Amino acid sequence: MTPMQDQVALVTGASRGVGRGIATTLAEAGATVYVTGRSIADAVLPSTVRRLPCDHSIDEAVAGVFQRIRDEKGRLDVLVNNAWGGYDRMVEDGRFSWPVRFWDQPLWRWEAMLSIGVRAAFVASQHAARLMVPARHGLIVNVSHWAAQKHIGNVIYGVAKAATDKLTADMAHELKEHGVAVVSLYPGLVRTEAVLAAGVFDLSNSESPEFLGRVVGALVTDPRTLERSGQVLVAAAVAREYRLQDIDGRIPTPLTIADV
Repeated sequence: MTPMQDQVALVTGASRGVGRGIATTLAEAGATVYVTGRSIADAVLPSTVRRLPCDHSIDEAVAGVFQRIRDEKGRLDVLVNNAWGGYDRMVEDGRFSWPVRFWDQPLWRWEAMLSIGVRAAFVASQHAARLMVPARHGLIVNVSHWAAQKHIGNVIYGVAKAATDKLTADMAHELKEHGVAVVSLYPGLVRTEAVLAAGVFDLSNSESPEFLGRVVGALVTDPRTLERSGQVLVAAAVAREYRLQDIDGRIPTPLTIADV
């Protein structure tokens, strides 16, 4: 990866999984990395990472995170919106409720995906823009999914991911003239703690959480990234452009909508 010693980053929802991997990789590349999460104090992260416990459903807590960054660094170069509440409680009362039809879906899942997921990205991006626009520099990455374009899992999941991609497109429209880029980033099958624990997935074309961090790092340091603003990017496809390998030396094959 390109050294990132002059970059300040915030990764939300970094206690585990994709967020943890991105934060770890950016920190190892030399960036000053802040991370948030409700259980961030217990996360396995490099010692240089600055942990800020935060429940992204509480606006005052989110404002405090950005005030801390403003006070300590006075700038923010990259925001990765990864905070997400939609994967909790997939099994309720012995029932796997994730794939049930929309009329049987528990309403708390709407709140988790739209209020914790999409709204959290919107609020964090507001604060980030207030730091990035005056500097005429910055990148916002919204972690999204193919469910925005194809029925995968359940209706609420698709609505939330489609909303995330629309958030990306419309924020990019308003930010581009200020030199700030916004992209949606689609991972493939990621070897998160939950995926590995499930033991049911074919991992032959999977990605490490750190692989996403390598992709984000390449986008951050590429002066042409503003040209991509508003786009949906498939992480493995971007990695091929930059000739990035995963931490095990493999190069994942980019998925298409037909593959998912």
